[in-house]
Amino acid sequence: MVVPVDEVLSFRNMPKMMPAETPLDMPTQRFDEWPPERAISPGPAKLETRLSRLLVFTLTLAITAIGTFEMYEVIRPSGATRLQIAFAALFALTFAWIAFACASALVGFFRLLWQRNAPIPLVPLAKAGRTALLMPVYNENPERVLSTLEAMARSLVAHGAGRAFDVFILSDTRENRIAAVEEAGAAALKQRLAGRIGIYYRRRAENKHKKAGNIADFVTRWGGAYESMVVLDADSYMDGRTLITLARAMAADPKLGIIQTLPLLHNRWTLYARMQQFAGRVYGPVIAAGLAAWHGEDGNYWGHNAIIRVKAFAGCAGLPELNGRKPFGGHILSHDFVEAALIRRGGWKVVMYPQLGGSYEETPPSLIELAGRDRRWCQGNLQHMKIVFARGLHWASRVHLIQGIMSYLASPLWLLLLIAGFALAVIAKYAEPNYFPEGFSLFPVWPVFDPDQALELFAFTAVILYLPKLLGVVQALGDKRLRRGCGGVSGLMRSLGAEVLLSALLSPVMMLIQSRFVAEVFLGRDSGWNAQTRDDVGVTFSQALRTHWLHTLIGIAAGSIAYSISWTTFAWFSPIVAGLFLSIPISWLSGRVGPGVAAYHRKIFLIPEERAPVSKTEAAETPATVRGLEAAE
Repeated sequence: MVVPVDEVLSFRNMPKMMPAETPLDMPTQRFDEWPPERAISPGPAKLETRLSRLLVFTLTLAITAIGTFEMYEVIRPSGATRLQIAFAALFALTFAWIAFACASALVGFFRLLWQRNAPIPLVPLAKAGRTALLMPVYNENPERVLSTLEAMARSLVAHGAGRAFDVFILSDTRENRIAAVEEAGAAALKQRLAGRIGIYYRRRAENKHKKAGNIADFVTRWGGAYESMVVLDADSYMDGRTLITLARAMAADPKLGIIQTLPLLHNRWTLYARMQQFAGRVYGPVIAAGLAAWHGEDGNYWGHNAIIRVKAFAGCAGLPELNGRKPFGGHILSHDFVEAALIRRGGWKVVMYPQLGGSYEETPPSLIELAGRDRRWCQGNLQHMKIVFARGLHWASRVHLIQGIMSYLASPLWLLLLIAGFALAVIAKYAEPNYFPEGFSLFPVWPVFDPDQALELFAFTAVILYLPKLLGVVQALGDKRLRRGCGGVSGLMRSLGAEVLLSALLSPVMMLIQSRFVAEVFLGRDSGWNAQTRDDVGVTFSQALRTHWLHTLIGIAAGSIAYSISWTTFAWFSPIVAGLFLSIPISWLSGRVGPGVAAYHRKIFLIPEERAPVSKTEAAETPATVRGLEAAE
C-alpha cells in the first residue's frame, strides 16, 4: 500500500534511504581511439551463430536481388530514365530492410522448432554475488512504480532470494510534490519489507544525462558492492524466478557482460495497445529467436529488463558527450545500443535469452502517445551516425547501430519511393511520349509498364512483408497455452486479420510522422525530454484532429492525383490513401479503451496475460473490472 499524498508530511524522521557508498571508477570512453592491445579477441563465433549469420545475410541479399530484378522487369519496357533509376534504387533500399526482417524471422522460426527449450547454464544463487534491482524514475506515478516494485520484491522474498537482491528507486523527478510522495512511499515500503530485502531511495539534485546519467551515478557511488544490476523502466515488471535465473546465469559465465530478456507487452486496454500486445506476444518470439540466433555473443541491449555485470559496465560504458550542438551533439539519448557496443568492444559477451519468460513492459496507449516518445527515440538513433564508425567496435555492434538508424530513415525513404512512383505515373499520363528517340530503330518505343510483372512484384512483396507474422501465428498454433490464451484457432485468425488491417492503415500515418521527425533532427531541432503517459488515457477527438489534420489533407490530395491518372493507379495507392484519409477517426478510436474492450469480447487481440494477470498489481485492470476503465473515459 503506497502512502497517500496527505500522509507525506507524517514522515518527518525517515530512516536512512541509501546504504554506505562503495565507489567504483567509471572512466569516460573515447570513440576516436581504441588501442590495438585492447581490441576484441578475434576468436570465432559458435558454429550455430556463424550458420545463422550466413543464412540471414544470404537470404537478405537473395530476396533483395529477386525483388529488385522484378522491379527492373516492371519498368524495363519503357527504358531507363534518371527518375526510374532513382525509383529502382529507393525500392532496393526499402526492400532490403523488409527482406532482412523476413530472413531473420525465418531463422528464428526454425530455431524455435529445434531449440524451443534450450538449457541455460546456471550456478547456485549463493555463488552469484549480490544483485541490485534498479528502477530509474522521472516524474512517474509513485503509486504505480512502488506497487510494481513491491510485487517484484515480494516475489524475490517468496523464492528465498531476498538477501541476494537490493531494490533501488533512482529518482530524477523534477516535481517536488511527486518526489515527496516517492520518498514517503519508499520509506513505508522499506519498513514493510525490513529484514527481508533491502529497499533504497535516492533523488538526484540534477538529472544530468537523464537515465544514462542516473544509472552511471549509481554505479560510481554504490556499484562496488554488487556483482550485477538489473535495469528496469518505470513500466517494467519481472518475475522473481526470472530475476534469480538471470543472476545465476550471469555468474555461470565470468565473461558475460549483458543478458537481455524479451519483455512482453501487457496491462493496457486501448485498442492500439492491445494490437501491439498481440503482435509482441505472437510475432515477438519468432523475431527475438532470429535475433538471438545471429547475434550470438555479439548482441544488443534495449535499455531495460536486462542484467548487466557492474564491473563490465563501469569499465567500458562511461559515455562521452558527442561533439557539436544538439540534436546530433550533447549527451547520448539512445544510450543502450551504445553501451552494448562498448561493453562488447571491451571483450565481454552480450547475449539474449528470449526463451526465459517472466519479463514484461507496457506499451504506449495510442499512436499519438507513441509519436510523442518516438521523437526522442528518433533523435537518439540518428545520433548513432556519429558513433557507428567508432574505433574498436565489433562489426555486429555496427550492424545494430545501423539497424537503429535505418528504423527511422526507412520512413523518409519509403516516402521518397512513393513520391517517385507518383511522379512516374504522372509523367506516363501527361508527358508527350517520344516514340522514335534518337538513333536507328525499326520499331517505336512504347512508354508502358508491364502490368503482369507489376502484379508478380506486388505478390512477392506481400509475402516478404507478412511472412514473419504468419510464422508467428504458426508458432502460436503449436503452443497449446499461447493458442488458448489468444482465443484458440479462431481467435488467432481474427486477431491476425485485424492486426494486418489496422497496422496497414496506421503505417502510412507513422511514415509521415517519422519523416517529419527525421527532417526536424536534420534541421537542428532538439526533442527535449518529457515524462511519459503510462495509463489508459483515452485520446479525445480534438487531439486526433490537431495531430492528423494535415495527414488527412495529404491523403485527399494523393487520392485525387491518383484518381486523375487512372483507376489502376488509384487502386495501387488506395491502402496508403485510405490510411491517411481515415487517420483522424482511426487514431481516435484505436486510442480509446471502449473499442479495445469490445475487441476483447470478440476474441480479437487476446493474449494469455489478460486472462491470467502477471502480478497482483494488475488485479484492478483484469477483464472482470475493465468496464470501470470505459466509464472513466
